Amino acid sequence: MATIKQGDFIQSVADAFQFISYYHPVDYIKGLYEAYQREQSPAAKDAMAQILVNSRMAAEGHRPICQDTGIAIAFIKVGMDVRWDVKLTIEDMVNEGVRRAYLDPDNKLRASVLADPDGKRTNTRDNTPAVTHVQLVPGDKVEVTVAAKGGGSENKSKFAMLLPNDSIVDWVLSQVPVMGADWCPPGILSLGIGGTPEKAMLMAKWAMMEPINIHELQARGPANRAEQLRLELYEKVNALGIGAQGLGGLTTVLDVKVVDYPTHAASKPVALLPNCAATRHVHFTLDGRGPAHFEPPSLDDWPKLALDLATSRRVNLDGITREEVSTWKAGDRLLLSGKLLTGRDAAHKRLTEMLARGEKLPVDFKDRFIYYVGPVDPVRDEVVGPAGPTTSSRMDRYVEPMLTQAGLLGMVGKSERGPAAIESIKKHRAVYCIAVGGAAYLVSKAIRASRVVAFPELGMEAIYEFEVKDMPVTVAVDSGGNAVHKSGPAEWRARIGKIPVTVV
Repeated sequence: MATIKQGDFIQSVADAFQFISYYHPVDYIKGLYEAYQREQSPAAKDAMAQILVNSRMAAEGHRPICQDTGIAIAFIKVGMDVRWDVKLTIEDMVNEGVRRAYLDPDNKLRASVLADPDGKRTNTRDNTPAVTHVQLVPGDKVEVTVAAKGGGSENKSKFAMLLPNDSIVDWVLSQVPVMGADWCPPGILSLGIGGTPEKAMLMAKWAMMEPINIHELQARGPANRAEQLRLELYEKVNALGIGAQGLGGLTTVLDVKVVDYPTHAASKPVALLPNCAATRHVHFTLDGRGPAHFEPPSLDDWPKLALDLATSRRVNLDGITREEVSTWKAGDRLLLSGKLLTGRDAAHKRLTEMLARGEKLPVDFKDRFIYYVGPVDPVRDEVVGPAGPTTSSRMDRYVEPMLTQAGLLGMVGKSERGPAAIESIKKHRAVYCIAVGGAAYLVSKAIRASRVVAFPELGMEAIYEFEVKDMPVTVAVDSGGNAVHKSGPAEWRARIGKIPVTVV
C-alpha cells in the first residue's frame, strides 16, 4: 500500500508546471510540423514556422513558450487504498506546488490570477489558487494531470443546452468562426456531450489533454458515434479556412476530441473548448517511492527551421508618420525597430478614464505605437521575459479615445478587431498589426531594452517602453480599413470548399 508524502506531492506538482512551461507535448510538435509541411497559405505557413521556432527556443532555453503562463489546473485520481503522510489538503498541496513553480527564480512564470474577479481584481502574485478536481478510483496510486490554460483560449469556451434533435455539427460550425483567432489556432477542439452542464465542461477539459491521434482514427475508421463526430468536425472545421492565427489556410485544428456521457431525455448539453498553440499539460503517477521524474523530450523531435524575413519591410518607429503608415497594406510583413509602448486592459481603462476627466496622461502617445502585452519577468541577463501578444479585441472599446484624444498611430496585438475598432482605424488613418500568438520567447529576443513608464503597481499590466530591433509583425488592418482576418479566411474557405456558416 503506497504512502504519499506531502513533500513528494508538492515537489512533483511544482516540477510539472515548470516542465510544461517550456516543453510542448511532442505529439503537438509533430502534428504542427506535419501541418506546416502541408500548408499552402504563405501567411499561415510563416505563423506556424514562428510557433515551431519559438517552441524549440523555449525548450533549449527553459523559458516559457507563451507569456500567458496560464491558470493552473490539476486533475487528480486518488487510489482508494492510498495512505497519506500529509498535513495539508490535496487542494492546498496543489496550490503550494503552483506557488513554488511560478516563483521559481530560475524560470519565473507570469502571475495572471486575480482575486475578487468582479471587484478589485487584485493579482494574487503567485498564480494561486489553482483549479483542482479530485476523483476517487480503485488502486493504491495517485495519478495527476496538470495543465496551464491561457486566457485567450479559455475565453473562447462555448456551452449550449441543445435540443435532443439539434445538430452538434451545425452548432460547432456556427461557433468556430465567432471564436476567430483569439484562441491562437492551430490547436485542438474538445467537445463534452451529455451529462449535465458541469459534467460536459469537465469532460471537454479532460479530453483536450489526450494525445493528438486523428490520423490514426482516419486510417482505421470510426467505431462509434463520438469517433464519427471527430472525423466530420475535423474535416469541416478545417474547411472553414480560418487557418493559423486566423490568417487563412488549410489547418485550423490539429485534432478534435469528443467525449460523451448519458444525459436526460429532454437534454443535450454540449461544451466546446479550444486548446491553443501553447498547449501545455503533463501526466504523472505517485506510488510512494518519491517525487515524480520528468524525462526531457529529445530536441530531435523539433524541426530545425529558419524564418524567412526576406520579404519583410524594415520600419523605424522613431519618427514614423501617417504618410508612411498609409503605404502599408493588409498582409504586409514588417520588422519593427525603435521605441514601442505597451498596455493592456487595466492600463487602457485608467488611460481612458483620465482622458474623460481631462487629465494629462503619464505618457505621450501621439504618433506612437502600442503593443498589447503583459510580459513575463526577466531572469538572469534578460531584458524582458517572453512577451507575446494578448487578445486585441479586449481593447476594442478603447480604440476610439486612444486614437482621437491620445493621438495613437498604431497598435500591435493578436487576432482580429471588431467592426467599430476597424472603422475607427480607418477614420484616423491608423494601423493595426499582429505578432504571432504562441511565439512569445521568439518575440522577446527582438526587445533590446525595457523600462516601466507608468502604473508600476499594475505589475505585468503596467505601461512599459520597449526598445525593439526587427520585431516581426504583419499588417492586419491597414489605414484603409482592409482586414486580413476577413480576407484571408474568405479566400481559403473558397479554395477548400464552400460551407455555409450561420452564426447563432
